[in-house]
Amino acid sequence: MLQIPNPAIDIETDSPALLTMYLPPDLKLNISHEDFEKLAAVNRDIRLERTSTGELIVNPPTGWETGERNISISGELYIWWRGADRPGKVFDSSTAFTLPNGAIRSLDASWVSQSQWDALTDVQQQTFANVCPDFVVELRSKSDNLKPLQEKMQEYLDNGARLGWLINPKQRQVEVYRSNQKVEILEHPQTVSGEDVLVGFVLQLNLIW
Repeated sequence: MLQIPNPAIDIETDSPALLTMYLPPDLKLNISHEDFEKLAAVNRDIRLERTSTGELIVNPPTGWETGERNISISGELYIWWRGADRPGKVFDSSTAFTLPNGAIRSLDASWVSQSQWDALTDVQQQTFANVCPDFVVELRSKSDNLKPLQEKMQEYLDNGARLGWLINPKQRQVEVYRSNQKVEILEHPQTVSGEDVLVGFVLQLNLIW
């Protein structure tokens, strides 16, 4: 669904009225990087993404279960980062990045190493920073199809991510993505480790299940 300006004026608010236009699910809308930034700036309550080919993706708000799980993951990542004054930067699910392939992606949690961040120019650090995080997390909600999430995880690896977790609460699985390695599927794990990318970070999965 899109809401577009109507030339008529709403007499109650003295502002342009809106017309609602419904889009068929198989219709794809393409948008430039510049127009995406404009669209995101005036729709801050909507989680938008853009594929490498320019396709606009509109993600609905999360339900309370997914929101609670998201904050648990981001919170634990922040505690790890802040507790030992570690380098790099951590980000929550409201952050989007411009990947090297041109896609603009939002992750559920992420970490960018200090060396990667320092290598960016001031322009590259603005708005949707031009970098793929070293560590990425995607959390599957009840309404998410698994294959698109797996494709996103592979896209992160292809664009420079070193470690990624695809967390699937329904099956109690974690798919671990590592650069230049096969995907490892953990069945009913109690914890998952940040390994040599996030040294000392261990997520207790009882917070998620």
